[in-house]
Amino acid sequence: MSLRHSDRVVRAGEAAAGSFALEIDPQSAGWEFSGLRILALAPGQSEHVDTGDTEVMVLSLGGSADVTVDDHVYALEGRVNVFAGPSDVVYAPRDSRLSVSSVDGGRFALASAVCQQRLDPAYLPKADVPVEMRGAGQSSRQVNNFGVPGVMDADRIIACEVLTPGGNWSSYPPHKHDEERDGETALEEIYYFEIADGPSGPGIGFQRVYGHDDAEIDIAAEVRSGDAVLIPHGWHRPLDRGTGLRHVLPQRHGRTGRRTCVADL
Repeated sequence: MSLRHSDRVVRAGEAAAGSFALEIDPQSAGWEFSGLRILALAPGQSEHVDTGDTEVMVLSLGGSADVTVDDHVYALEGRVNVFAGPSDVVYAPRDSRLSVSSVDGGRFALASAVCQQRLDPAYLPKADVPVEMRGAGQSSRQVNNFGVPGVMDADRIIACEVLTPGGNWSSYPPHKHDEERDGETALEEIYYFEIADGPSGPGIGFQRVYGHDDAEIDIAAEVRSGDAVLIPHGWHRPLDRGTGLRHVLPQRHGRTGRRTCVADL
C-alpha cells in the first residue's frame, strides 16, 4: 500500500505534547522501533521519562541540563544552538528512570529505539564526538557522529547530526536503507530539521523520498525548522538544496538488530 505524503511529513507543532515540541513513537509512526522527542524546558523546569523497552540518547539542541538516569547524574554541558559545535550526550538504557532539568531552560533531543539488551548508562563528552567532513563542493557537509557504532555503545539505536551550508546538497547520489544485503541495512529513519535564517528571511530546505518495487512512497516536501520526515523505506536524499545553514538529526533503528554504521549521508 502506498503511504500518503501527509503520513510522513510532520510539521512543527503537529506532534507536540506537553513539554515536548515533537513526540514521535513507533505507534504514531506506524512502525516498530524508532522514536524521537524534542523537549522544550522553561527555566527551572524538569521532565521525567520512564524509558520502558527503549534506549534513549539525550543531547542539547540549545542549553544545558542535569540529566539523571536512575542513580547516575550527568551535567550535560550542551551548546548555544545546533550550529555551535557538537553537544555532549547521555545514554539511558531501557527500563530506567530518566530526568532532564535545566536551570536556564533549553531544548533537548531524546532519540530512542525499542531494544532487547539493557546496557549501562553512559556519558560522551563533546570533545569525544567525531566530526567528519563528507563530500566536496556543493555536496560538502559536516557530520557529528555522536551515536554511531564505535563511539557510543548501544543495543540498536544509531544517531548523528548533519550540518549543510546553504545552497549545498546533503548527500549524493540518492540512497536507501530498506533491505538486508551487502552494503545496506534495513532501517527506520526519522529526520528532524533546524534551519538558520537566510539573508532574505527564514531558511528552507527540500526533502525527496521515492519508492521502488514493493516499497511505494512519494514525498517531495519543503521543510523548515521543527519539521520532521519519517522514512520507512525508499530512495532518499536527506536534504536538498535550500537557503540557510541546515541541521539534520537522523535517528535510525536497524530492524533486524544489526547495528551498522551508516556512512552515506
